[in-house]
Amino acid sequence: MRLVELIRLALARLAVSRLRAALTMLGIIIGVASVIALVAVGQGATSGITSQLEALGTNLLTINPGATTTGLVRGAAGSATTLTTDDAAAIGQLEGVAALAPEARTQQVVVAGSQNTTTQIVGTTADYAHVRNFDLWQGSFLTSAAVQAGLRVAVLGATTADDLGLGASAVGSTISIDGLPFTVVGILQPKGGVGFVSQDDQILVPIATVEKYFTGSDSVRTIDVSVASADQMTDVTNAITAELRTRHELAAADADDFSITNQAQLLSTVGNVTAILTALLAGIASISLVVGGIGIMNIMLVSVRERTREIGIRKAIGARSSDILLQFLVEAMTLSIIGGLVGTALGILVSAGIDAVAGWPLVINPTTLVLAVGFSGAVGIIFGVWPARQAAVLDPIAALRYE
Repeated sequence: MRLVELIRLALARLAVSRLRAALTMLGIIIGVASVIALVAVGQGATSGITSQLEALGTNLLTINPGATTTGLVRGAAGSATTLTTDDAAAIGQLEGVAALAPEARTQQVVVAGSQNTTTQIVGTTADYAHVRNFDLWQGSFLTSAAVQAGLRVAVLGATTADDLGLGASAVGSTISIDGLPFTVVGILQPKGGVGFVSQDDQILVPIATVEKYFTGSDSVRTIDVSVASADQMTDVTNAITAELRTRHELAAADADDFSITNQAQLLSTVGNVTAILTALLAGIASISLVVGGIGIMNIMLVSVRERTREIGIRKAIGARSSDILLQFLVEAMTLSIIGGLVGTALGILVSAGIDAVAGWPLVINPTTLVLAVGFSGAVGIIFGVWPARQAAVLDPIAALRYE
């Protein structure tokens, strides 16, 4: 028999017992939907995290100070004050460094009219916007002249501006930071955050201003370095390490009193971890497909029992064993493929809902859809072989006598 005719017969047979067919397909539907949803959510999470990390800057190296040690107790990384503005200036002269922005941070109360908030005050330079990929919504960014003169000017993050009730007309107005007046020169475009850290809840001011009025020190919390090209990341990292070790007079046996984080390595690590977790979850979900396949095998065995006389009649009028085998095998495969298609649609809807709630982009890989439906068809074939063979080997005389 032709394949088209076999599929038509299979669909007609399934239409006779719709409820039983639907219940049989349920395992396949749940399995395929679970696999697609988990893979899509995993890929969406990877894409969302990656975009957030890339938003931190282009070809970014982040230099942090080392940890303090009190007796035998080592403090958290970055708790020491081993980096200074002079270190930043020296790093800025290295080959391959496209832009550099040291950060001196402090938390202060900010007041604008009747509104107030407590936020991070980031002392930095005019290159900060370039290094950290910030765009302006209103006004202008810190200028080199303002940074060198240590002027009391401020650029507000989007969240901070909202908390203070400031809009586009706020540029040129005055806010108070720890009782000191600052002129608002710009407001940044909203950018979001990474983890629990929001890049929009901060105020940028000249680094000399923070040193003069708030910290009283030339130490910096972080030095952000934008490398000219991706293939120079390793060379620049090595150059920075050598420069800082020389400046800090570290002996060959001494450990670094600073750490350098490579954005590219961080992105690669995040991608690898999420890929492994996604594959693990998809593997667990695929167990449902096996359970669904067992359900198909059971129903097809029942179907063989119910249609024993039909099989005997077909063999008596000339049907070959291979025709019977193909008929039942196509029925099992059709059942599983329909379940796979329904499960695919359900999986897309579920993943879209989860990604919408989580705020991740919806990432549906067409290859995943094809593999899921193909695997469901393979499950139908694998678990349909035994019932189909049982039908094919029936003796026609015994089958005709079956009650």
